[in-house]
Amino acid sequence: MKTVTHTRIKISLSAIALACSIGISGCATTQKTTADTADSVTASFVMPRYQSVTLDNGLQVKLMVQKEVPLVTIDAVVRAGAVNDITSGMAYITSQSLLLGAAGQSKADIEQQLDFIGASIDTNADLEGSYIRANMMSKDVDTVLDIFSHVLRQPDFDSAEFDKLKQREIVGLSQQKESPRAVIGRYFNKLVFGDHPYANPVSGNSDTIGKLSVEELRAFHKGYYQPSNMTINVVGDFDVADMTAKLNKAFGDWQTTETVVQPDLSQHLPTLTQPHVLLVDKPDAIETTFLIGGVGIRYDNPDYVGLTVVNTILGGRFTSWLNDELRVNAGLTYGARSGFSPYAQSGVFQISTFTKSSTTKEAIDLALKTYARLWEKGIDQTTLDSAKAYVKGQFPPKYETSGQLAGLLSDMYLYGFNDDFINQFQAKVDGLTLAETQRLIKQYFPQQNLQFVLIGNAEKIADIAAQYGEVTKVDITATGFGQ
Repeated sequence: MKTVTHTRIKISLSAIALACSIGISGCATTQKTTADTADSVTASFVMPRYQSVTLDNGLQVKLMVQKEVPLVTIDAVVRAGAVNDITSGMAYITSQSLLLGAAGQSKADIEQQLDFIGASIDTNADLEGSYIRANMMSKDVDTVLDIFSHVLRQPDFDSAEFDKLKQREIVGLSQQKESPRAVIGRYFNKLVFGDHPYANPVSGNSDTIGKLSVEELRAFHKGYYQPSNMTINVVGDFDVADMTAKLNKAFGDWQTTETVVQPDLSQHLPTLTQPHVLLVDKPDAIETTFLIGGVGIRYDNPDYVGLTVVNTILGGRFTSWLNDELRVNAGLTYGARSGFSPYAQSGVFQISTFTKSSTTKEAIDLALKTYARLWEKGIDQTTLDSAKAYVKGQFPPKYETSGQLAGLLSDMYLYGFNDDFINQFQAKVDGLTLAETQRLIKQYFPQQNLQFVLIGNAEKIADIAAQYGEVTKVDITATGFGQ
């Protein structure tokens, strides 16, 4: 068994007081004096050190001790998401089915045991990963870890419970389509990525979910839920040696039995050569919900931090340009935002808002006009300084709780970035110049061949949609999220 201790991860000074108030051990501060500024003292928010452990079977584990409260979070993340789907929705439904019974214990038995001690186990999946999380009191680690290992390794995929799950998911999909904001992202990904796996909707659709079988779930689980294709992260109140022994007992004999086959997501990524509009008809809609954007960035992009600052100005906070223009000044919406959603090999950039059907054109034109300010006027120093202070203040609270820290470790595994994402964050924000913002705007924010998704009453907005690109019309009640 191999153990590696990582150096402490440093986060920016902002929000130290907030973090300390909720008892994170990383609230210790360090002081550093440079030769150039002998009297300058820089305090840094410090995240607790963690250890990387290799179990007897080669499974990689990260252990981060937090002693302030008697709680423990255990996360398992598997490299298997919608991009691995053979049948749409398979990764997500497999994750949801893990809790339908495991190692001979029924779904009700598992729920009763967890409820009795106030613990929880939750499962989920997204485009590129599947997740199993357990939260518990430190004293209940043995009980919960036993259930957790069974859920992860030995799900029963009970047929009766699976049939009920499918019905719930199918009904849920129908209900989601009643709320355009809940599903518009799926339509946008399909429009941008076409036949690429990034276009796969995590949720699947009503037809594919209805056709899934227990045998398919078993095969998916066997193919991807293996020690060589996952990691486990533990954050909370525990002893490292003791927890390592417990994890070895629970997982050390689990062997990889299949060759994991992953798609090459770097291949066949889209090149957008003309503007397109996907018009999703919802005849009873009194509003138009829309997204405008294009291809974004990878998670490990070295300019991620700088882009976060620039996007904060455009549409990443309440006082952003988009929100000021569309909500505060024009009164066209209750909120407008923009942002990059990064994936392992690509991503999307989106401007999003909603407005009355009668003001659809006005809102779209104003959003585009505001977006164009990035190139036409650029960013001034006062605005940049304000955004930099905001971003530094918002960053540390993302990694305060045990669950957030465990999630960070999972993302590091899944997306391939390291401690520098935290260590260099404040320095990258502080070092961002006006000249750099101009480079970032020119290089990363899509300006030509924008893609549009509009969900609303097509009878009222079809002529408007046609002004922004070649239109493909679909009915929101139609199966799936495609063209």
